Amino acid sequence: MTDFLDPLPWLIMLPLAWGTLAFVLGPGRGGRLAVAAIALQGALALQLAGQLIDSGARVYAVGGWGAPLGIDLMADGLAAVMLLLTQAVALPLAVYARGYFAASPKGRELFWPFTGFLLAALNALFLSADLFNIYVTLELLGLAAVGLVAIAGGRQPVTAAMRYLFATLLGSGAWLLGVALIYGTYGSVSLAVLTPLIHAGAPLAVTLAAALMLAGLLLKTALFPFHFWLPPAHGGAPAPVSALLSALVIKATFYLALRLWLELFAPLTTVAAAQLLGVLGAAAILWGSVLALTQSRLKMLVAYSTVAQVGYLFLLFPLATLVPPGTADSALAGGVMQAVAHGLAKAAMFAATGSMIVATGRDDISRLGGVGARLPLTLFSFGLAGVTLMGLPPSGGFSAKWLLLGSALESGQWWWVVVMIVGGLLTAAYVFKVLRRAFLPRAAGDRVARVPRTLEFSAFALALASILLGLFGAPLLELLAVGREA
Repeated sequence: MTDFLDPLPWLIMLPLAWGTLAFVLGPGRGGRLAVAAIALQGALALQLAGQLIDSGARVYAVGGWGAPLGIDLMADGLAAVMLLLTQAVALPLAVYARGYFAASPKGRELFWPFTGFLLAALNALFLSADLFNIYVTLELLGLAAVGLVAIAGGRQPVTAAMRYLFATLLGSGAWLLGVALIYGTYGSVSLAVLTPLIHAGAPLAVTLAAALMLAGLLLKTALFPFHFWLPPAHGGAPAPVSALLSALVIKATFYLALRLWLELFAPLTTVAAAQLLGVLGAAAILWGSVLALTQSRLKMLVAYSTVAQVGYLFLLFPLATLVPPGTADSALAGGVMQAVAHGLAKAAMFAATGSMIVATGRDDISRLGGVGARLPLTLFSFGLAGVTLMGLPPSGGFSAKWLLLGSALESGQWWWVVVMIVGGLLTAAYVFKVLRRAFLPRAAGDRVARVPRTLEFSAFALALASILLGLFGAPLLELLAVGREA
């Protein structure tokens, strides 16, 4: 294969190109271009996954100049899984967004450019092979996400965007300070160069750098108690934006935290630190679920559900730290599958939520009467997504939680089993809170209008994918193992 046909650089350049063109083309033609380009990005991600399964992990030197003088892109199984998730979520949401902004046009002019830049940043982040380039992608990702939150205008979205901007800049600042400490110690920011050096022995400055970088990522991922920015941002943005943020953006910073923990800073990890992350994850599951139950606004309920579901991702850390290799591998598989299942399900749930709000003209759970009769496919999609979040069979959420439960029992950490069971019950409670109201008759004076069919089918495609993941997820786990055989 020639360098020109290599999928790695195109996965970054393509969304940058169509995002820029969308400024010129406007929302109509820009939206059509985005759908076609994201489909091509999906094909490139599949091509890359096939290459990795056939030939193993690989490195691409941009312009023929690799590290330390140039820039390397690195792809292994974990990166490929995240790239596939990104394109798989983005394509149905792009189709959804065209119908959504036709019915609710506020902010549609800027949605496509910012989405292009967001996807470019995500793809670049998953492929970056040095700490400073990761910082650059974090900044681009944060600014694009903040811009998307604010596109509808108005006091509430702009205030939420400013709060989000504060959190993302603070997190990026902590990352950059950690990078400076590491560069001052070793004179390099390349992951390939730094990993053996840190594994051979790290001074106190590197331990401090690790703490700073992980703290910055926890803030960006909105892990309890750093979740203050997430509900207003996700709850106040247009539905396709909320879906992108919840399904993909917070997964990027979780991915980085996982990379640092398992690879670069592996010798510095301790059982105490891992248990602390698990405790924060458990608190997120319980507190986020309780707050979701108390919400009267539909989008805020789904936003607080994200706070809760993020907690499951961080149960991976105590289950994969200083335990037998088989247990750690099972925990990693469960944690990554949970990230994928949640990404698909939460995108579906926000998409279905947006359709219900467009149909009723209100973001109010108590006014959902008649939705079940008028929008059965939308409500079915919401329910399917809820099945995945609860972790019921045969969904991807069930497969993920089964792997995590097995790891917890094998390692003797039974308390995480209790947390997952209670979390599943609380998830069922807030999902059925919505379903119960939606199946009630329409109240006098309320309206439930039809919505574009693309809104319903896009949400259904995402929800169905989250279920099928549980039935056909084995190839994903095979891909995840690429580059981790040693």
